[in-house]
Amino acid sequence: MRKILLSTAAVGLIATPALAEISDGKVKIGILNDQSGVYADFGGKYSYEAARMAVEDFGGTVLDAPIEVVTADHQNKPDIASNIARQWYDTEQVDTIMELTTSSVGLAVQALSQEKKKITVNTGAATTELTGAQCTPYGFHWAYDTHALAVGTGGALVKEGGDSWFFLTADYAFGYSLEEQTGNFVKSQGGTVAGAVRHPLATTDYSSFLLQAQSSGAKVIGLANAGMDTQNAIKQAAEFGITAGGQRLAALLFTLAEVHGIGLDAAQGLTLTESFYWNRTPESREFGERFKERTGVMPNMVHAGTYSAVTQYLKAIEAAGTDETEAVAAKMHEMPVDDVFAQGGKVGPNGRLIKDVYLMEVKAPGDVTEDWDYYNVLATIPGDEAFLDPAESGCPLVQ
Repeated sequence: MRKILLSTAAVGLIATPALAEISDGKVKIGILNDQSGVYADFGGKYSYEAARMAVEDFGGTVLDAPIEVVTADHQNKPDIASNIARQWYDTEQVDTIMELTTSSVGLAVQALSQEKKKITVNTGAATTELTGAQCTPYGFHWAYDTHALAVGTGGALVKEGGDSWFFLTADYAFGYSLEEQTGNFVKSQGGTVAGAVRHPLATTDYSSFLLQAQSSGAKVIGLANAGMDTQNAIKQAAEFGITAGGQRLAALLFTLAEVHGIGLDAAQGLTLTESFYWNRTPESREFGERFKERTGVMPNMVHAGTYSAVTQYLKAIEAAGTDETEAVAAKMHEMPVDDVFAQGGKVGPNGRLIKDVYLMEVKAPGDVTEDWDYYNVLATIPGDEAFLDPAESGCPLVQ
């Protein structure tokens, strides 16, 4: 009888972990971003749909547990974002938060998530601080960052003779990072920076800022902003005759969503950098067409990056055999990333996904042969060139 009891106990000990593989009996993913402000098209509801599409393509379950996706609007305010994240973690059993457009939001939620021992995957935020000085063991940065944008767009324009720059910068962490990264890269290539002016997020009047940029005499005006801010700045720059006067505009963070929003007449000829283009390969085209069928728009790098991040997170749970944070984070650092968004991607010890990015030129209206086919791909920038070496990132986790 003693042997039988011991055997039964042993079976119980073996079976217990299997019952605890998935906490709360489900995997819950939160998509937290701007859904009503300047970045609503940049990510917004379309990133939520990308996450849902990833879950559906994965089969709707992982380790036999259902997968749920929830979403909320952080209104580009770190305090609101932190309150939502805290509520999600403390009372709503959310396992991970992703997207996180707006760098100040991304940094705030990543810090809270470290405290709560939860994984974040930033696909909408840009600052390299996420995988630099403020990196965490559970923080990942997926779609792009300010260094990749600086190397891509900044590098291309310097090579074309744009060796003097003036920056029009969004007045928060993302803008500062993009201005600094691009300015440093321009100077490393022998160029100069004449100065910068900073504008509030979501301002509508750029006249005084553009006049300062125009009077600087710089060959290139770097728009270190994004979303509707960039669209409005480009439109008002045309009214001031800035490009007609010989200065060039560098849209340092401009995606397919913004090109569509501003129209080809205004956007044609712009050089920009994205890490995804729907019409680059047969696989990306198939994904883009499926995405457009459910949303009405073609995906940009943030939408496609969110799809990839959700998919990789679920693969990591499957590989780990649990949704426990330490185990899943270890798998996400360890596993290669091969999907429609990233081919041969790898995750550095600082949480940065290293993959190829693409230098694009916006087509002239007469060169467009089908809806949403707005880009010529000028060059592929290898991931190891586009992104900082983790050892040089300033992340204290990197030995």
